[in-house]
This record gives sequence, C-alpha cells and structure tokens, in this order.
Amino acid sequence: MVQRIREVLLFMLLALFSKGTATIAKPNCSNKARLTPPRAVDSFAYCLSWRLAVETNNVRAWRTVPIQCLHQIESYMIGGQYERDVKLIVDEILIYASGIVVAGDGMDAWVFDVDDTCISNVFYYKGKRYGCDPYDPLAFKAWATKGECPAVPGVIGVFNKLIEMGFKVFLVTGRDEETFLQPTADNLHNQGFQGYERLILRSAAYKGQSAVSYKSAIRKQLESERYRIWGNVGDQWSDLQGECLGNRTFKLPNPMYFVP
Repeated sequence: MVQRIREVLLFMLLALFSKGTATIAKPNCSNKARLTPPRAVDSFAYCLSWRLAVETNNVRAWRTVPIQCLHQIESYMIGGQYERDVKLIVDEILIYASGIVVAGDGMDAWVFDVDDTCISNVFYYKGKRYGCDPYDPLAFKAWATKGECPAVPGVIGVFNKLIEMGFKVFLVTGRDEETFLQPTADNLHNQGFQGYERLILRSAAYKGQSAVSYKSAIRKQLESERYRIWGNVGDQWSDLQGECLGNRTFKLPNPMYFVP
C-alpha cells in the first residue's frame, strides 16, 4: 500500500514538472520586445539622445559621430526625417519674415551659411560613414571643388522668397576663398541660388580664426555698411554665435560634423 502511494505521488510530481516546462517553452507573442538584445535598445536610445544633445549644443567639440550611431544617423539623413525637420524650420522662417515690414531702401538683410545650409554634403559624408570617420581635409577639398553639391531641400524656396520680398541675402561660408571661390559660386548658381547680394568666402585676412570670430567679423562689417540683419541661418552653432547675430537666428539640423 505504501509503495502504491509513493508511485502515485511520484507520478503527480512528474506531471506538474512537465506542465511547468511546457508553459515556459511555449512562445508568447506578447513578449517579443524581450527578445530584442538589450544592447541594441540601449544603443538606439543613446543615439537619439546624442543627436538631440548635439542639436541643442549640449555636446560640443565632438570629432566624430559615435560608431554605434552610424545606422541611426544614416536613417535620419536619408530616410525622410531630416527633410521634414528642415521643412518645419523653413516654414518658421517664412512666418517670421512675412511679419517684417521691408523698408525699401535695400538695407534689410539676411545671412545664410553655405555648406549644409544652402547646398548639401550628404553624398560626401555617406562615404565617410555619415561622420563616423574623422574629418579628411584633402578628401573634402576634392569633393567641394567638383561643385556637385545638391541644394538642401526646401532652402532654395525660402531663399528665393526672401529675395522676392525685397531682402538682400548674403551667403557667408568658411570655405577658403583662394581655393573654393569659383567652384562654390558655380555650384550655387547651378542649384538655383541666384540673385543674392554677395557671396563671402574666408579670405587670407581671416585664416586661422575660429568660425565664430570670422563670421562675427563679416556680420559686423555688414552692419557697418548700414545693413539691418533680420535673420541668420546656419547648420552649425558657430554660424549663430558671437557678435552682430541679427534679429533672429535659425539653426538647421546637422548631426554629421561639428565646426568650432
């Protein structure tokens, strides 16, 4: 009798163990998120935070995009979100500009940066893993002298609209005047940037200066000529810092490189 009881108890324990094992092994669609490797989730979240910190100028003087953010930055730049972000900023520029009463004396002005503000280097940076590789001055020189940069989507429209409204538009770039003047002017012309007041490149007098110092000096010169700078547009914080910034600044997104 005792032996029989032991057999029954053993059978019940085996049955319970088998049921528990089957429950654990059974796939559960509701747990799909748990199957994602934690490192992948952490990396994606980190890269979103890193890009936000870059655009808000909380991460500064960074040399390269973190390697774990390569695919996230690539997706941002060519997947449609970059264009949507630029469009929103362009719309804000137009809303602001439409509220300005242009004096009609030819002295109401806007300042635009060139690289990745008017014309895009995204195809160049694709070959540099969207900024994960260090800056290569010789490679960029070879790219820029080709004059094949496409227009930044949406910017050509606001550029033309500002000129139509009576503003004088100045294009100010850190590109070296001696090396890049003609290819830059040709590139801009071919992409539809025509009718601007002046294209200003970095002359020998400003070599060695930071972008902030150089562009501040150019804007100060414009103001000394009695121009009223109503707006200042750039993709780098160094385009929008320093002196004589104008009445309002607008920053376009650029998570691929940092210009001090």
